[in-house]
Amino acid sequence: MPYYGYYGGYGDFLANNIYCILLIPVLLLSLWAQAQVSGNFKRYSGVANRRRLTGAQAAEAVLRAHGVYNVAIRPCSGNLTDHYDPRDNSISLSENVYNSTSIAAVGVAAHEAGHAVQYAENYGPVRLRTAIIPATQIGSKFSFILLLVGMVLYSQSLFFVGILLFSLTTLFQLITLPVEFNASHRALQTLENEQLLYDDELSGAKKVLKAAALTYVAALLMSALQLLRYVLIFVGRNNRGRRDN
Repeated sequence: MPYYGYYGGYGDFLANNIYCILLIPVLLLSLWAQAQVSGNFKRYSGVANRRRLTGAQAAEAVLRAHGVYNVAIRPCSGNLTDHYDPRDNSISLSENVYNSTSIAAVGVAAHEAGHAVQYAENYGPVRLRTAIIPATQIGSKFSFILLLVGMVLYSQSLFFVGILLFSLTTLFQLITLPVEFNASHRALQTLENEQLLYDDELSGAKKVLKAAALTYVAALLMSALQLLRYVLIFVGRNNRGRRDN
């Protein structure tokens, strides 16, 4: 078995250093995005829309504007746990969104309704994301095991399979970006076209949804950075192995 030295030799050292250097701006972006989400949601949660539209009513209005009527809208526990579930075609809105008349609540609820509209209209990226979910679940479950075993045992074949499985998670997050941005676009466009919010209120809803979208960008960058690190380690060990042989 070739000798790779400490953590696989220079290739591992270089990969880890590149990862650490790039990690700093990605972490800063992630922290900033989370702060933006928290700050904007808190700010606009304290501002009621002048039409006194609740989150549940906003979601229903967005669905109705797109001719979608068979989606259940119900409350759920937790904070910012709002989501659309395609398995039972339902929108779950958190307690501080469902009955709230705040601008933030309307924006979040409209966004989730945007996801329901995507499924109703067979939006391409959302179909693709749904199709790769089983593979992504397998990848997230086994990739780290194979990566760890491959690294410890210096097994390039196991490590390579681990990289392939991990890349499915990165691919899933990449496909998620247009899905999330499109849901927000549908929501804001409908809120404007149906005059559900006034212009100044629409600006607030836009800030809330843009901040939320940034968290998906940060998650993708973090995953891509981790994938890059594994690829650099793999390439470095391959080069070292060829030299030793």
